[in-house]
Order: sequence, then structure tokens, then C-alpha cells
Amino acid sequence: MCQHRPECPTAESADREAAVPVASHPDQGWSLLCNGVLIFEDTGELLPDGQVIAPHRALAAA
Repeated sequence: MCQHRPECPTAESADREAAVPVASHPDQGWSLLCNGVLIFEDTGELLPDGQVIAPHRALAAA
């Protein structure tokens, strides 16, 4: 899917969030990355194969 050089990380890569956004809907809270990953503002992810990655936002210090 990625047409960039160098290519963006794949959806299976640990650094998949570093891929380039190709569509963004901040009003709805999501962006589509060029590797097919949907990333949500709560840091959750939906991978192209349907796998769900739970939100992993760092907790704020008290």
C-alpha cells in the first residue's frame, strides 16, 4: 500500500504508528495510515487483518 521511499513500517511492525497518514478525521477521532492501520485518538488501533490493539496511552503523573 505504501508508495513512500523509504517505505513506511508494515502493519506488523512494532513501529507501525510511524507510517504516513493518508486520511485523517480528527472530528471523529481516527486516522488511516498508509500501511492500512486505523489509529484512534485514544491510542487504540485496528490492524488490516481485524486485530484490535488496546489503547496504550501513558498515564499522567499524579
